[in-house]
Amino acid sequence: MFETISNMPEDAAVCGSDTAVLAWARPMAQRPTPVLRRAVLVAVGAASLAWVAQVLAADALPDAPFVGFARTVNDFELKSGELALARSTNENIRGAATRAIAEQTTAAQTLNKSGSEAGVSYAPDGSLGPRTANELACLNPLQGAQFDSAFDSAQLAMQAAAVDELGAYAQNGTDGSLRRYAQLMLPRSKMFLEYAQRLAGGR
Repeated sequence: MFETISNMPEDAAVCGSDTAVLAWARPMAQRPTPVLRRAVLVAVGAASLAWVAQVLAADALPDAPFVGFARTVNDFELKSGELALARSTNENIRGAATRAIAEQTTAAQTLNKSGSEAGVSYAPDGSLGPRTANELACLNPLQGAQFDSAFDSAQLAMQAAAVDELGAYAQNGTDGSLRRYAQLMLPRSKMFLEYAQRLAGGR
């Protein structure tokens, strides 16, 4: 069972339409308590790929699902950044992608170390992973300005979700090593979210 406002099916497409909706919700079985911490609604402007990401976050994810979520974020940022360098001619987009690749490469290494210290094995993020895979497939054939709009929309949605989950774990996570990881990455995700917002405003 999921807590979500959207009625969109889990496997619904999230790209190719300005009215596409992506609802990111955690399975209630993963929630330590039923009390919602906050709801974050990110509305993205008209673009070839527009996401409205509703993140319903309660207390911090359990340790293993948090590792799965964080790894999904890292993988998406690396792969989408590589696509940006191949598909975009916009220097601002390319600069953001270059920085994201560097940051997320380091983040992935830090996450592996933190997970090892915590004794936590990797757990796939069941709700976010399929959506990011679909999003990468949508980005892949795009070029130029069309890619730029889709890429920036994806970054807005991803970083909003990352800020929410990292913030929750940084405050309430149960493992010290993973909590330090969240505290390290939270300001970086906020920075990338603000940068994506500036890029969107400048186009």
